[in-house]
Amino acid sequence: MSKLTGKVAVVIGGQDGIGGAIVQRFAVEGATVYATSRRAEQSETTHGKGAVRARRVDASDPADIMAFFVSVEREAGQVDVLVVNAGIAEFATLDTVDDDHIDRTLGLNVRSLLFATKAATAIMPRGGAVVLVGSIAGAIGTKGYGVYGASKAAVRSFARTWANELAPRGIRVNVVAPGPTDTAMFAAASDEVRGTLTQLIPLGRMGRPDEVASAALFLVSDESSFITGAELPVDGGMAQV
Repeated sequence: MSKLTGKVAVVIGGQDGIGGAIVQRFAVEGATVYATSRRAEQSETTHGKGAVRARRVDASDPADIMAFFVSVEREAGQVDVLVVNAGIAEFATLDTVDDDHIDRTLGLNVRSLLFATKAATAIMPRGGAVVLVGSIAGAIGTKGYGVYGASKAAVRSFARTWANELAPRGIRVNVVAPGPTDTAMFAAASDEVRGTLTQLIPLGRMGRPDEVASAALFLVSDESSFITGAELPVDGGMAQV
């Protein structure tokens, strides 16, 4: 039996890259997956034993997020699984950080994540699961990415608190923390940048989106039924050894 048969899943930021891989994997495992993106055209497609319902949602707008979850409740009745993947990573050293940079980064990576989780868990039954997509950047100091790293540290903190708050309702909350992953963003990087990053990874290569999707699937499935408040790094050992 597939791991998510009959489940209703929402992936905020599910158009491509890591989010897209999670959407496809959840659908193959039998879930009906609502995949949001600012660029998505509304559509419904079948994947494996499940389905993907693409919806255009601006994850940086809490009002748009709330309206989206109202529509999901109307269509599906509940949300069994939530993954919040939408995020932004912009370069800015301490001497160049400005208000706009802070507002964009914390607005999407922290504020919107909070409101998406609030809306989803309001219609989540006992046995539900939340996975927040963090980053190993929340635990290391990467030059030029201080605000981004701080936003991902906030994600880790939220997971601990919400795991505690939601445990009485039987809802689990965990974090999957990718390291450098071979998405379109990194594909655009120079060979020098990619080579430098790869040298820092004990396994000698960048991760793949499907590997992060496998970790997310584990954390929302019954195979992790006694795990909550945890962070699962998917980084080839980069921040672990």
